[in-house]
Amino acid sequence: MTADATQLLTRARSELARVFGYADFRGEQAAIVEHVTSGGHALVLMPTGGGKSLCYQIPALLLDGLTVVISPLIALMQNQVAQLIEFGVPAAALNSSVDNDAAREIYQSIRRGTLKLLYVSPERLLMDGMLNFLSEIPLSLIAIDEAHCVSQWGHDFRPEYQQLGRLSQIFPHTPRLALTATADARTRAEIASVLALTDAPLFVSSFDRPNLQLTVVEKADPTRQLLRFISAHPKQSGIVYALSRKRVDELAAKLNEAGVRALPYHAGLDAQTRSANQELFLSDEKIVMVATIAFGMGIDKPDVRFVAHVDLPKSMEGYYQEIGRA
Repeated sequence: MTADATQLLTRARSELARVFGYADFRGEQAAIVEHVTSGGHALVLMPTGGGKSLCYQIPALLLDGLTVVISPLIALMQNQVAQLIEFGVPAAALNSSVDNDAAREIYQSIRRGTLKLLYVSPERLLMDGMLNFLSEIPLSLIAIDEAHCVSQWGHDFRPEYQQLGRLSQIFPHTPRLALTATADARTRAEIASVLALTDAPLFVSSFDRPNLQLTVVEKADPTRQLLRFISAHPKQSGIVYALSRKRVDELAAKLNEAGVRALPYHAGLDAQTRSANQELFLSDEKIVMVATIAFGMGIDKPDVRFVAHVDLPKSMEGYYQEIGRA
């Protein structure tokens, strides 16, 4: 390692301890931070709970200028921004939930150079006015979180993500970092191709999660089986996945009848109800969320003690992503 790289990592570890309270990096984090902070692009595969966000948050603190983080979910952005502000890091989010007055204040702080991280949805980012605005701002890094949304083979496909390849042309000198918790070989290749990262190094962390125990049983009267399973985890937070909205509503009702505090979450609920249910789940230690795959991406809750599937997920990739939330 060169003297410059050693000095950079010393600074990175100092910020890691000062802001986030961690003594040192884990796994590939240090190598990713050193590479990106030195100006390189990268594609990162790191399991849920592996610390992906630090791979762009630490460079954001070390580099001059604004780091833009592209994220697919409003709840995920709000969660990360709230944490960063609590740690004393100037951060904000721009998405459809932000009113005009709040957006104006965010733009002003960007112009003043007082904001370090801006979280933005792909839809908001791709507006011509937004791209034109950012092209006049010194950017230090562009992070594309949940990058598997690029892939039509993935389980969380978002068509707007396919347009993010434009960033390599609009911001050719700005490092780009794509991150995801799961991607098979085909999805990985599509991410690299769409985001113009085919020449960028791939960082893959170990996906072994020794703290997880997997159990598979033959389905027979799944509601009864689920109640029996949850009875072994009294007053603990967990997630139950089902494939249909109707099934989610029925299971949530059955669990509540049995004395288990359970909330439903699916795309058929209005946005206010979904947001309220998610906030309760994040803040309460004893709630079970019954949900379709619409729930869970980027959820940062340290005490999810179980994940149960009453229906098989559509893919192994989806299954891995979902169990990783335990």
